[in-house]
Parts: sequence; C-alpha cells; structure tokens
Amino acid sequence: MSLRTRLRALVLVVSCGLAATLAVATAASAQSYPSKPVRLIIPFGAGGITDVAGRLVGQHLGEELGQPVVIDNRAGAGGAIAAQALAQAAPDGYTLLLGTVGTQVVNKMLYTKLAYDPAALVPVSLVSNSPYVLAVNGVPGVNDLPGLVAYAKAHPGALNFGSAGNGSSPHLGIELFKLASGTQIVHVPFKSGAEAVNAALSGQVQIVIDALPVILPHAKAGKLKLLAIADAQRSPAAPQLPTSTEQKLPEFQIGSWNALVAPPGTPAAQVEVLNAALARAMKRPALVARLAEMGIEPMPTGVPAYLAHAQRETVKWSRVIQAAGTKLD
Repeated sequence: MSLRTRLRALVLVVSCGLAATLAVATAASAQSYPSKPVRLIIPFGAGGITDVAGRLVGQHLGEELGQPVVIDNRAGAGGAIAAQALAQAAPDGYTLLLGTVGTQVVNKMLYTKLAYDPAALVPVSLVSNSPYVLAVNGVPGVNDLPGLVAYAKAHPGALNFGSAGNGSSPHLGIELFKLASGTQIVHVPFKSGAEAVNAALSGQVQIVIDALPVILPHAKAGKLKLLAIADAQRSPAAPQLPTSTEQKLPEFQIGSWNALVAPPGTPAAQVEVLNAALARAMKRPALVARLAEMGIEPMPTGVPAYLAHAQRETVKWSRVIQAAGTKLD
C-alpha cells in the first residue's frame, strides 16, 4: 500500500470518527434538552390577549418540558422589538417568541426596513387564535353586519372606527371589512387597543373591533352592541353571536393568532422537542377549558400547519394593505 493510499485511509477513518462523535453529541444534546428555564418573549405588554394566552400556554408547556417557561414582555413597534430580540438570541432552544400576525406576516409589508428577517425565524408551531368581534355604539337601527353595511353605504364617511394605531390588527381588520363590504369608514388611530375601546364606549367612534375577551364584558354591560364574530365558526364563549360568514361576509375573518418561533439556526432536534411538548400541552383538558372560557381557540400544531397558515395570511393581508395604502415608514 502506497503512502498516499494509507494517508487517504487515515483521513477517512478520522472523518468517520468525527462524524460519529458529532452524531452522538447531537443526540445527547437533544436528550438533555431542556436543562434550564426557557424564555418566552411576548411582543406586547402585560394584560393583553397575547400576554394572557402566552402565560397560560407557557405554564403548561413548561410542565411538559420539565422546565419553567419565563415570560419576557417586549412591547413596541408592532412586535418588531420583540422579534429583533429573538433574532439576536442564541439558537439553542432556550429563547422563543410568541409570534403574531404582525411579527410573522404584516410587519414586512408595513415597514420598508426591518431590523429582523421574518423568514429567518425558525417556526415551531401555531399555538392559538382569539377571533375578533365587531361592536358598535351609537349607530341607530343597526343590529347586524348587513345593517351596518347598508347604513355605511347610505352615509359614506359618516362612521368612524377606532384602532390601536396605524397598522395594528384592529386597523387592518376594519380595512378588511371595508374591502369586503365596499364601504367608506373613517379610521381614528389611538395609542392602544384600550383607548380605542374607551373611545367607542364614550361615543367618540361608532365602531371598534378587538378580541372577544376584550369586548365581551362591555357588551354584557350593555355599553357596546356586538354585531358579529369575524370567523367562520361561532365561539363557545359567545354562542349566540353570529359569524361574519353567516352574515354573508365570509372574507371578513380576523383574529389574534399566535405561534411559537425560535431564533435563526435553532437545531431541528430542539424544534422537535418543543413541538411535541406543545402538542401535549394543547391537549390538556385544564388548558383547553381555560382558553375556551376566554374565547381563545387552540390551533393545529406542527411546522407544516404553521407554514400553510402563514402563507394564507400573507396573501390576505398583502391585498388589504395594498388597497388601504398603509405604510409605517
């Protein structure tokens, strides 16, 4: 055997040994993961529907993982601040983001430049959705969506709607309603969803949309009139409320949906562990019941379901944003 042949054989043996060692190390890492607390970044402040859903799911996810899930609220810029923090985190499975339609889909359409690339974030799974409801105050004779459409067309530009600001989900939701119904309604942006709801309560605006848990207490108190849930199915939390689909506006569907995403480069082994733990958590009767009480629906778990959902949302909101001409920079 020549020297060159022996050297080639030695290199092959060493390479195989390194590959085997790497495989063993990767498997050991996956088996030991997680070995410390997992941080879950929430892109909005404490108390909102995203924060509530994140804390509930995080608690049960942590129990399935055998490690606590620590909540880290990073509000601002429609979720961009939180998403940037995730993008800069170590890709080791110990930092996650409760992604939203803003962080995952809409921000890239609203901002010319983003400090993070939504496509680079590693999807883990969809988590939950809280369908929005549309409510009115001070619109005479209007009791359902067809009535609101008729009134708006008879009084073009006379109705106002409040939102949590330009580019927020409630803003885009009403733009979707306008596009689907062919109506003219004036947008009044506020600094938060709470301010928009208060404006509707005081009569400053006539229309508001937000997640069911936010609006329902005011409707039960007789201060707002619910017209529809912007979904294809009725909610167990308000079974008497007709859907937008039932009222001949099937395109008007919007909710506060969430997904688990990880930093760019997160190993597939960690994603698989997180995915399996989340799937188990979302089947826990206690979690399902608590979410249902609040009008929050579990969503299908897994990466394929997330990718398909994100694609549908991208098509829908790109059309709405283009029609509204909304830009944030």
